[in-house]
Amino acid sequence: MPNSLGAVEVGLGEVFRALADPTRMAVVERLSIGPASTTELARPFAMALPSFLQHLGVLECAGIIISHKTGRVRVNQLAPGGLHRAADWLATHRNHWERRLDQLDELLMGAVPPTIPTTNPTTTPIIPNTTTTTTTKERS
Repeated sequence: MPNSLGAVEVGLGEVFRALADPTRMAVVERLSIGPASTTELARPFAMALPSFLQHLGVLECAGIIISHKTGRVRVNQLAPGGLHRAADWLATHRNHWERRLDQLDELLMGAVPPTIPTTNPTTTPIIPNTTTTTTTKERS
């Protein structure tokens, strides 16, 4: 669905699905350094160019990268704000779990430490039977 700027809103699931693949993650990491041509991005991977182009297509559909053609070269770069939805979602959940862990910490710090039961000196300890039985073979 297009937003007010005419761009298509991408679902959060699509972003995480795109990032779930190691090849696509490596492309995103490389593009975090700066723009690169498709050939340069494909070079480290042992796959056919059409297969690699499918990976770029998934990243582009997820709104993570954009590409443009300069002459005969297609240049790819990270999309501005392409990872913001994922980062916002992660930050929200991180804050939630940090609050929960802080609450658990407070609960545990206020808890009474467990006591170790002591033996009553007036009782006689139980000593296990240490006698051994012999078989008829051992007696002969």
